[in-house]
Amino acid sequence: MITKHIKIKTGFIRMDQFLKFAGVAETGGHAKQLIKEGIVLFNGEVCTQRGKKLYPGDEVTVEDYRLLVD
Repeated sequence: MITKHIKIKTGFIRMDQFLKFAGVAETGGHAKQLIKEGIVLFNGEVCTQRGKKLYPGDEVTVEDYRLLVD
């Protein structure tokens, strides 16, 4: 599993924006598809909300990527 620390410059970021920003999703539509398929985990649980707010300290897992919000 590949672990990446992703630094955000705002107080929070939405899940779909985060997946694009981290380079896991190529487009917003691709991010929406990943979330809809149920392969995105937010702090260890399946996340189906593309507008889910992420804050520093949160963890997102997508396939072989573990993304830590900094």
